[in-house]
Order: sequence, then structure tokens, then C-alpha cells
Amino acid sequence: MKIHDLITDTETLRQLCERLAKSDFVCVDTEFMRENTYWPELCLIQIGNSEEAAAVDPLAPGIDLACLWDLMCNNEDVLKVFHAGGQDVEIVYNFTGKTPHPIFDTQIAMMAISQSEQIGYANLVETWMGLTIDKGARFTDWSRRPLTDRQIEYAIGDVTHLATIFPRILKKLIKTKRGGWLDAEMEKLADPANYANNADLAWRRIRSPGRNPQVLGRLKALAAWREAEAQHKNIPRGRIVRDETLADIASHPPKSQADLAKVRGLSQAWRDNDIGKRLMKCLEKAEPLPKEEMPEKTGHGAPLGKEGALVADLLKLLLKIRAREIDIAARLLTRADEMEALAAGVRDLPILQGWRYEIFGKDALDLVEGKLAFAVKNGRLTMTHVDDVVDDLKQAAE
Repeated sequence: MKIHDLITDTETLRQLCERLAKSDFVCVDTEFMRENTYWPELCLIQIGNSEEAAAVDPLAPGIDLACLWDLMCNNEDVLKVFHAGGQDVEIVYNFTGKTPHPIFDTQIAMMAISQSEQIGYANLVETWMGLTIDKGARFTDWSRRPLTDRQIEYAIGDVTHLATIFPRILKKLIKTKRGGWLDAEMEKLADPANYANNADLAWRRIRSPGRNPQVLGRLKALAAWREAEAQHKNIPRGRIVRDETLADIASHPPKSQADLAKVRGLSQAWRDNDIGKRLMKCLEKAEPLPKEEMPEKTGHGAPLGKEGALVADLLKLLLKIRAREIDIAARLLTRADEMEALAAGVRDLPILQGWRYEIFGKDALDLVEGKLAFAVKNGRLTMTHVDDVVDDLKQAAE
């Protein structure tokens, strides 16, 4: 594979993108800094296929990344391959308002062919290539210039290894006929709605203090206010107010700005500074959360009860058995809240649709309806249908 020098000019980048545009796939990774800013600062872009790879310096004076964004977001003939690519996709969206498409994430793919829930890149490389990655440059300051040869080599390795591993993963997906299982997951990763910064929805990221409409209305207003403050100053939202402090203010709103000094997590300065004034004004304007925006209750709104909780525990045990039997990450099949909903009687669930129903949902439904039981065979816990047990007993009696 040909490894290029660090690309710092538009023409060299344009030529690279023209060549990569003829590929079936490109592997992509980014290095960025976001510890001290609201918006992640893009510091390096690594891209390559099975023949060549390069690192692109987005901080180079005068460089135009338009041809790269065009390849990423507008060329439907080239598959874009990431590993744990959520934050990389977010950065592309911040620059373009679009997401890379079509897209493939090797971390998600590993969930379909192994029991790995969130395999890290270093473990992925070790598993498929038997190589140990030098992690020395992992926590480097990628915004500092000049970058060292060691930093660039480390960064480009993220896509050169991926270009070797991806075809192997794809081959196994085809062999096991599990590629279709991932279609929805990949489309979800590429959905621009996941990255749109809607301040009115920011409150949903905060642990809601109960289901009181007045409290949640204040939380929604406060969270939107904090987003605006953080964006304007380009600092992490937690530097404005921490989540738990925001939730506390929503639950126990201060009567005056002076009372802000009594709030845990706020300094004495809040009693008379400008940002404190803006917070109090936000609280004054807050309206109760509309009924249609109220969060769903745990378990898709269905009460679980003691018996339902026991059934949910059995479903979780069934999930562990099935994941082990077919070598798949349990998280790809379903999650705890969905199993609790199934135990509570809810039936309009993803687990009872498509491939998930055939692989797990059908047996899960049989367990809830008393048609499935557990048995120990050769020292291993397995599943067995009650009707099969009855038939075996009848045959033995005859």
C-alpha cells in the first residue's frame, strides 16, 4: 500500500479524491479536540483504500476540503468505512449538514459475527491481524503543529489496518448471511437527525427529574438556554452548568437571582452576574411541557409488576443463551427495556419483527406464553419447547 506524505494543499487533495472516487470503498478516521470547546475542532482526516492512504491537514492555510466532503457525502458509489464512527460522522455533519453515505461501521458489524458489544479499534486489529497498536500517540494534542512523523504514522495506521480488516469482515458477513441484519443499524448511523443540534431536544440528554410537566418544561427551557450559551462561547456545555445542577434548578427553581448562590454547583458570582440574569429570565418564560412531548414511561408505558419482573429476568437469561449459541452480541438483538415491555404484554416491538423475530423474538414470545422452558444438557443451559418435552415423554412411555 502506498502511504502519502501529509496533505496540506487543495490540489494534492483533489487528485487523491479523484483516485479514491473510483474505489469500491474508502476507510475514514478523524482526529479532533473537543475537551475545551463546544464544537469539536477537526485536526486531521485519514482516508484510504486497499491501495493507498493519506492524512489530510484541515488546519493547513488555504486548504479547501470541498472535494473530500463531496466524496464523503455525495458519491453513492463508494462505501465509507468507519470504526465506531459516530463522532467522525458528527464532524462531517457539522461541516456539511450532511452525513457520509453509504456507510459501514466495523464496530457494529462485529456485533453480528461475534459477542463483542463495543470492540475497540486496538482489539479489532489484534483479533483480525494479530498486531499490537502503539497507543503512545493516542492522547496527543492533534491541534499542535508541526505534527511528528510518529503522530502521522499512528494516525494513518487507523485506516490502513481497517482497509485490510473490512474485506475480511464483509466476507464473513456474506458467509453467515448476516449482512442484512445490519442494514437498519448502518442507516441509523447515517441518519442526519442524529447529529442535528436541536436545542429544544437538548433536555432529553439529561436524566429527567420525574414526570412533572412544570419541572420538565423548566428543564427543557434551561437546557436550550445552556446550549445557546455554550455555542456562543464555544465551550463545553458542562462549563456553563452541569447536568445535575440544571436538573436541580428545574426541580427547585430559585425565587430570585440572589438564590442562585445557594444552588449546589453554582458560584457566589451567579447572584449578580449577567449569565445569572439570563438564567432567571429563562425560568420566567418557561412553560409546562406539552403532553405530546412527555417522555414514555419505562417499559414502553406498560406496568411490569412482580411477576412481569420475573419473566423479564427469564427473557434476559434466554437472551444470553441465544447470543452464545449463534455468536452474536446480545445488544444487537434487543435491550433490557424492550424485554421488560414484552414481559409486560407489549407486542408492537422491534424484537417481534423481521430477522430479530426469527432469531430470538419467536422464542422470547414462546417463553412469555409458557411454551418454552430451560434445561441442562451436557452441563450447559439450553432452551427446549414444552411440546417437544411432552413428545419425548410420550415416546419414552411407548
